[in-house]
Amino acid sequence: MSTAAAVPAALHLHVDDNICIATRGIEPGERVVAGQCDVTSRARVPLGHKLAVVAIAQGEAVRKYGQTIGFATRDIAVGEWVHTHNLAAGEFERDYRYSSEVPPAPAPITGRTFRGYRRADGKVGTRNYVAIISTVNCSASVGRYVADRITPEILASYPHVDGVIAITHKTGCGMAWESADHRQLNRVLAGIARHPNVGGYILIGLGCETGSVRHLIDSQGLVQISGVSAPLPESRVLNIQDVGGTEKTVAAGVEAVMDLLPSVNDVEREEVPASHIVLGLECGGSDGNSGVTANPALGVASDMLVAAGGTAVLSETPEIYGAEHLLTRRAVSEAVGRKLVDRIHWWERYAAKHDVVIDNNPSPGNKEGGLTTIYEKSLGAVAKGGTTALCDVYEYAEPVTAKGLVVMDTPGYDPASVTGMVAGGANVVCFTTGRGSCFGCKPTPSIKIATNTPMYERMTGDMDINAGRILGGTSLDEVGEEIFEMILRVASGEQTKSERHGIGEEEFAPWMIGATL
Repeated sequence: MSTAAAVPAALHLHVDDNICIATRGIEPGERVVAGQCDVTSRARVPLGHKLAVVAIAQGEAVRKYGQTIGFATRDIAVGEWVHTHNLAAGEFERDYRYSSEVPPAPAPITGRTFRGYRRADGKVGTRNYVAIISTVNCSASVGRYVADRITPEILASYPHVDGVIAITHKTGCGMAWESADHRQLNRVLAGIARHPNVGGYILIGLGCETGSVRHLIDSQGLVQISGVSAPLPESRVLNIQDVGGTEKTVAAGVEAVMDLLPSVNDVEREEVPASHIVLGLECGGSDGNSGVTANPALGVASDMLVAAGGTAVLSETPEIYGAEHLLTRRAVSEAVGRKLVDRIHWWERYAAKHDVVIDNNPSPGNKEGGLTTIYEKSLGAVAKGGTTALCDVYEYAEPVTAKGLVVMDTPGYDPASVTGMVAGGANVVCFTTGRGSCFGCKPTPSIKIATNTPMYERMTGDMDINAGRILGGTSLDEVGEEIFEMILRVASGEQTKSERHGIGEEEFAPWMIGATL
């Protein structure tokens, strides 16, 4: 398929599917040949949307990837466009069959390395930042002012420092003491402080908030720099009320950062095994081709990383919903599989408590791109995790210690999801998108992977890799290998498009579960 003329108008993904997927816009009356299917379109079908290849009766399951993505809400004729007007999620039982299909370990990939920053605790960073961490929104502006005072001219004297970043957020108070939110926020902030991409940090609070600096330090056992067991110097613990206001705290913060810069700079990249990569897997602004191109290609890269001894983190539990049975069967033990199902049930209760349904996701943009139900979205989303065994399941922002494929329980909202994975230790993120998400999440670099060529060409300044080539005949393996090679280059210091734009600080968004009081 080397020419556009050779590219089929639609793909029939699985022998059991009763729909095919448009690889470009299809016009009414157009003949569509997809695999063994030969139909005439009855309507315009946009790129990434679905076309019925057989008659589907009302109430019958609609299948994509050989799996149920929902049920017909009315009779659907051959050649009809299949979307929200005739398809809904419905409910069906999933057969979890815990650990029934655990795949063998992949053939090892040896000798692959990247140039990273070794830390005293054994972890390896892909970047080397100084972080100014605000414990509460009330100190966010001061944290930003401190970071802004460390100019490029100052940093020019510290070539091994990638930057000074302000880690700010919109919470830190208005929560119950020692509540789930309080503990979770502490876990997130401590995860950034201990992150292998952070060579040093200071903490800035207001002084009267629930999420206090002192409670953060005491509850999380924070130390001077990553992996070094030494008390945090008081000069790097600043409360605005104690220091004497905004101006004095900014001055003290700048002084603390200037004191840190020489020691943070006193580290250089060195060759380390690829097994030190913890890869966060994210999809956002998805479309109907996400599960056909970018996500399975990223799954190939995930498998390669696991084969090299590294870790791939699948997230967004509401976007695993409806596809969790594919993961429970691959779980290394029934206990691991049940941990995932427990989180699925938690989300069902959480959604009901707030009078929403999980099928509220796909978003309007997802639907415009061809995704109709949460099941369809989830089946495409889990493809990012590749084909290896599921080794463990983590709570939000919990430190990830296992090797292999793991799941972290996060929301589907991209900033909150990636924040959790980064706080858990992800030192590279791969982010697939069909609509065109412009995203970064410092201190971790984010690689953007486009699902379709038209969007890639429209947003080439933001997209790092075009997986839309798969629709034109390029193999999944070829694009997956391209992603893996870029992961190694980015881990070694190559800037992503989002880094070149300076994106990544505003996107830090800790997930808050409960009430704001």
